[in-house]
Amino acid sequence: MDEIVVQLKSLALTEALPLLLKVIGALFIWFIGRAVIGGFRKVLDMGLQRRQLDATLIRYVGSLFSGTLTLMLIIGILGVMGVETTSFAALIAAAGIAIGAAWSGLLANFAAGVFLLVLRPFRVGEAIEAGGVTGIVQEIGLFVTTLDTADNVRISVGNNKMFSDNIINFSHHSQRKLTVKVPLMHGVDVRVLQQALLDRMPSVKGVQERPAPQVEIEEFTLQGPVLTVSVFCKPTEYSDTQANVGEAIAETLFIAGYTVPMPATLASPRALAKAG
Repeated sequence: MDEIVVQLKSLALTEALPLLLKVIGALFIWFIGRAVIGGFRKVLDMGLQRRQLDATLIRYVGSLFSGTLTLMLIIGILGVMGVETTSFAALIAAAGIAIGAAWSGLLANFAAGVFLLVLRPFRVGEAIEAGGVTGIVQEIGLFVTTLDTADNVRISVGNNKMFSDNIINFSHHSQRKLTVKVPLMHGVDVRVLQQALLDRMPSVKGVQERPAPQVEIEEFTLQGPVLTVSVFCKPTEYSDTQANVGEAIAETLFIAGYTVPMPATLASPRALAKAG
């Protein structure tokens, strides 16, 4: 019995005590390392905020930074514990390759999201057309961008699809040009209608004074000339201004006495006889 006790004491001194010291040292390194990583991340976040970067980009960079340092800390602790880190690092690399191959689509969206946040072709609240969708940007995420369409439908588009397509930003400039075509029939006094429309446009709600509205003859067709009414408005008021301009054009043509001539097929003697 005494021999067993002696062996246990010897085993505790030679094996258990060093292991216990390693565990205590590993815990100490873990807590100190996490505190240092947390301090570095706060400094990084403050530096990025001073540069006025997007909040999503700041969170992404901070998470990537702390995650990388935490992984290095774990590998260092395993080395202190006596674990062979070379094979462990190789295992992590192999797992990373496998995960990357399986999540290639997500990683592509992730990388595209970073470029969208850095390059900023559009911002939250702007009206854009990209990835086959037209709407107002609600959120630029790390994997998808969320837009609300004109008919109040929310659509999430993968960042990779959006970034690889043409991006049309309707809200980038403070003014947006609105053009409405007005087809006329042969025989009308085009100059009179041009002047009437030109006088009416400045009073339309949403139409800005500068640049001044324009009414021009765009083309001549078999039916008659086609006028274009061009005005400028705020991007956020485009739809309302378009409706107001259309109503003003119809009202102006009516006041000017413009009526659409009866087509030749309806002006035949038989049609006139029926009309009489």
